[in-house]
Amino acid sequence: MLHKTRGIVFKVTDYGESSVVVQVYTEKFGLQSYIVNGAKKPKAKIHRNMLQPLHLLDMVVYHKNAGTVQRIAELKNLPVLQSIPYDVIKSSLIMFLNEVLYKSVKQQAPDENLFQFLFHSVELLDQQTNNPANFHLVFLLRLSRYLGFYPDQNKAADADYFDMRNGVFTKYKPENWQYLSPPHTQNFYQLLKYGFENMDQLVLKNDERRYLLSKMLEYFAQHIEGFGNIRSHEVLEEVLG
Repeated sequence: MLHKTRGIVFKVTDYGESSVVVQVYTEKFGLQSYIVNGAKKPKAKIHRNMLQPLHLLDMVVYHKNAGTVQRIAELKNLPVLQSIPYDVIKSSLIMFLNEVLYKSVKQQAPDENLFQFLFHSVELLDQQTNNPANFHLVFLLRLSRYLGFYPDQNKAADADYFDMRNGVFTKYKPENWQYLSPPHTQNFYQLLKYGFENMDQLVLKNDERRYLLSKMLEYFAQHIEGFGNIRSHEVLEEVLG
């Protein structure tokens, strides 16, 4: 049976001489794998270049509930990204976010709210004209809300520490070793107050931005089984300076 759905490319794997298997986070079916025959051929109807990381898709797909590899009847990039493929900072951000999402979002069940957040975030980054240096930090915090471990801010105003294991701000040093301490706690709390629309107003030194990113990745690893190490953030840090 044919179904129309939007999608976001997560990963492409070569399959045979000319085909690929693409993992797509879809609006209607959650995370699905699709085989695309002949995608590496020059005149392919669905070419591999259309399946770049976090590219946004409009698809007509065949879907079976057995959980097998599915097939695509029609596919187009919609909207077509205007700046991300040609901007080294934005493309580095996308590479990093793609790796995080691939290790974080694994459910086959659809999640309309998560999908809308991801789709809208990629659109916003593509349209961004101000400095996007804080984009990935804001994105990770917003993503944690949909994944179920957004920081509890009830005691944040008077806190000196952020307990990463329990996701709470606290006045006293946690007994575990996974925590933020001053002044990083305050910077982290400030970051929670910003969204994509005003993130460029948050002033962070490069060293502090790197430190917060490393701690946020630890936070994700603490709460997502099998999250492991993220490698692309090193490239991102080099690009951001």
